Amino acid sequence: MLDLTPTELERYRRQMMLPSFDEDAQKRLKSFTALVTGVGGLGGTAALYLAVAGIGKLILVRGGELRLDDMNRQVLMTHDTVGKPRVFQAKETLEKINPDVEVETVFDYITPENVDELVRSTDITLDCAHNFAERNLLNEACVKYRKPMVEAAMDGMEAYLTTILPGQTGCLSCLFPEKPEWDRRGFAVLGAVSGTLACLTALEAIKLITGFEKPLVSELLTMNLGRLEFAKRRIYRDPHCPVCGKDAPWRQHFAQSLESQIHNLDRRSHFQLV
Repeated sequence: MLDLTPTELERYRRQMMLPSFDEDAQKRLKSFTALVTGVGGLGGTAALYLAVAGIGKLILVRGGELRLDDMNRQVLMTHDTVGKPRVFQAKETLEKINPDVEVETVFDYITPENVDELVRSTDITLDCAHNFAERNLLNEACVKYRKPMVEAAMDGMEAYLTTILPGQTGCLSCLFPEKPEWDRRGFAVLGAVSGTLACLTALEAIKLITGFEKPLVSELLTMNLGRLEFAKRRIYRDPHCPVCGKDAPWRQHFAQSLESQIHNLDRRSHFQLV
């Protein structure tokens, strides 16, 4: 694990006072790269709390320009950047808050063309995308490459949160087999609601990375923040899930790829022996 500088030791001193959060936990945070999709009220706020906690690197992915109606919740943004790409402003703000955190930006949405490379290059994904098309792509890639994903979403005063560990828990497709349709600009949002969920999302990622507390594994936390009602529900893992089930197409592709690699290795070994 990476060593901590004197500045980092002082910066994170108060959180390392927690009984189960020691210097090794802090070093582990520093060694991790987190992919965060979206830099708005949910993704941006979660990225902020990962940055101040001492994550090593953030990869922020978000296309599109900042709109005036984003400003009620997107705490990394400033009024003078309305109409400009929000992901670059997010990077600038985070680097000013904690210059020890590396921030990489991708001015794009999650697409079939970029999702594999993005997920492979990270240790953990925070799914804060604004629609289920991107969320489904992330889910499939995280399952395929065995990368943990913290899944968080909200609508109005309601929100949910869970942690997906490929091979151990159900995936997003198990949770929502019918693929809900979301209008990316059509749902109501109060900044304090997205911020509350974002803080819990960052906390879930920190717990998962450091192991200092138990994460929401195979559990779905649902919230009605209007009534301050919280509940935990078990997540069903579908053995026939088209994404994480035993007959998922990517498993067959990987098996064929592995068989080809073994065949090529055998051939190379044969030529070396000859």
